[in-house]
Amino acid sequence: MSPSVSVVLPVFNCVAYVGEAVESILKQEFRDLELIVIDDGSTDETPRIVQTYGDPRIRFFAQTNRGLAATLNRGIELARGKYIARQDQDDVSKPERLGRQAAFLDAHSQCGLVGAWADVWVDRAPSGRTHQHPSDNDALQYFLLLNNPFVHSSVMLRKEAVEKAGGYSTNRDRQPPEDYELWSRIARDYELANIPEILQVYREVPGSMSRVGKSPFLNHLVTISAENIAWAAGIGATNPQATNIAAIAHSAPDRIVGRPDFGEMQAIFVRAAERVTGERREHFAGEAAKFTSGLRARYWELVYGQGWGRHLFKIARTARRLVIRS
Repeated sequence: MSPSVSVVLPVFNCVAYVGEAVESILKQEFRDLELIVIDDGSTDETPRIVQTYGDPRIRFFAQTNRGLAATLNRGIELARGKYIARQDQDDVSKPERLGRQAAFLDAHSQCGLVGAWADVWVDRAPSGRTHQHPSDNDALQYFLLLNNPFVHSSVMLRKEAVEKAGGYSTNRDRQPPEDYELWSRIARDYELANIPEILQVYREVPGSMSRVGKSPFLNHLVTISAENIAWAAGIGATNPQATNIAAIAHSAPDRIVGRPDFGEMQAIFVRAAERVTGERREHFAGEAAKFTSGLRARYWELVYGQGWGRHLFKIARTARRLVIRS
């Protein structure tokens, strides 16, 4: 019989931590799972370490190097479970993680993706920091307009949702961040959630699988964010003011298009917030208005340097008062 959950674990040259990652899945309280480990062309002892585990729930595959997104897509194709859980080679899942998430998806058929909070470790030491992203759909849909409110390795996905979205993009112009790009497409058809409990250890490791080589992350982040805003607002994907919202928000001056129209930018972002949220629509429309009100100052700081935004804002405010008095 097929398991309920397929855990997809891509590995590449990670002898220091891969054993901990594998064991954290094998020690889950939830037992109805398979662990799909795909070695993406390692040149060290990583494959040998994985193959020392005799647990029949492990399915091991080796391939020449194809990159993270393509490897994840292969894992999804191989998965037999109705739910797909992500696990990174240098992270650790708490024993109750998969059980909590599977139960949540069982109880919420409209939810396509559920993540969890995570402790942040540096190497093998707790940093004292955590990733505690919002947990409810309205907040997540709102924050997804600009950024990724999920820890990638903490996520469990409904397989049908991933397949409907077309899987991870392997287009080099769109990844990294392959996770934010996929969540953005899933969010257009499904609700989202985070379980507000620490169920994962996220390890910051220089040279990990997602950090090899020069990263075009910021440029892609702006592109995906702009697309999200435009889609939610019901306007064209290449709308320059949607791009300007994302570019200024992420401090990417090279991506600013022409002269920003701050009034139009605010109208677009408020409309986007209203369309992706439900019962808390008014609240997030207000948040969107406040956020875009600060983009003018941020823009001037990007163009002229730190402090100029606040300085020019004060000048404009004083001039406005003088005009009113006169």
